[in-house]
Amino acid sequence: MPKAELERIYRRYIDCLNARDWNNLDRVVGEDVHYNAERVGLSGYRAMLERDFRAIPDLRFNIGLIACDPPHVASRLLFDCTPVGELFGLPVNGRRVSFSENVFYQFRERRIAAVWSVIDKAAIAAQL
Repeated sequence: MPKAELERIYRRYIDCLNARDWNNLDRVVGEDVHYNAERVGLSGYRAMLERDFRAIPDLRFNIGLIACDPPHVASRLLFDCTPVGELFGLPVNGRRVSFSENVFYQFRERRIAAVWSVIDKAAIAAQL
């Protein structure tokens, strides 16, 4: 798949997340998706995202950096949000925090097959 097409698919995925369009998540995420080397499947992946949005009602995924090398995408996602309680074990409790996530995706058949994610929890802790 050409780089430009892979980037378009990835941006469609981010749009799907920001719209909370769970009914169309299967268009961009594979049924057998893995997250940090654990098979979670599409239903588990969706449940994880739904939990994230419940914990962070104003959650929005912002692409800060993107690099495509088919079948992989590397992205730095930026967040500026107000979690309602604990976030990653930290007592945020309604305070606005900014942090980033460095994430790598592997695509198969035009869908996300694997995700490897590292969230900058130290940035959150420093703001508290």
